[in-house]
Amino acid sequence: MIRWLISLITVVLIGCTALPSWAEPVNPPTLTEEQISQGEALAQKALEATDRGNFAEAEIYWSQLIEQFPTNPAVWSNRGNCRVSQYKLDEAIADFDKAIELAPHTPDPYLNRGTAFEAQGRYDAAIEDYNRVLSLDPEDPMAYNNRGNAQGGLGNWEEALADYQKATEIAPNFAFAQANVALALYEMGNKEEATRKMRNLVRKYPMFPDMRAALTAVLWEQGKQGEAESNWVAAVGIDHRYQDLDWVQNIRRWPPQMVVALDKFLNLK
Repeated sequence: MIRWLISLITVVLIGCTALPSWAEPVNPPTLTEEQISQGEALAQKALEATDRGNFAEAEIYWSQLIEQFPTNPAVWSNRGNCRVSQYKLDEAIADFDKAIELAPHTPDPYLNRGTAFEAQGRYDAAIEDYNRVLSLDPEDPMAYNNRGNAQGGLGNWEEALADYQKATEIAPNFAFAQANVALALYEMGNKEEATRKMRNLVRKYPMFPDMRAALTAVLWEQGKQGEAESNWVAAVGIDHRYQDLDWVQNIRRWPPQMVVALDKFLNLK
């Protein structure tokens, strides 16, 4: 999961007291009202393109903002996020590197670079970035959740579970961290508790496709075919990507045993 670094250009660029501390430009230039207005318009277009899922278009707008405001770390990091969403990972990492150069004591660019490292399978590098985030903000639930993902990528499921649990301790309504707790428990062989947590999450968040799909897989293994199929209809009605086992394994990155369970359902094994 990517935490988008959304900043109002007015706040970021004019250096007023409301400026987020991490986003303060290096040697901020004196800006005219026209420059500020143009920057705001471009940022709004970038955000609207992102909302539509048109990351290539959003990247163009962030690039234009970088040309105009090259010392602003927010615009570099936002372009990096657009590039991660397009799997332009090397380019994204270069953008995050620049954001970090401009704002080395701000956690968000490290967090976002970690996601890019994860997507490349560079889990140790990702963990280093998440550790850096936690050294700057020890109560960041996203950093714990993401570090859990990287630990899972290395097969360190006990460490992953501890990180997911810490994330949910800090942010009890962080649904994906709760889901990851359930998935990690299943991977570690605690299937009864994992199933109970999945059921609770589906009850609390009935439109949560990740847990609908996961519950489908575990119920199918338990021989509860009718309930499994009911959850599956709901899951794919919300997010069809769970029909793609490669996506589940390599993009969503479910644990291996959960992938096996879903494969059994998809292929009626």
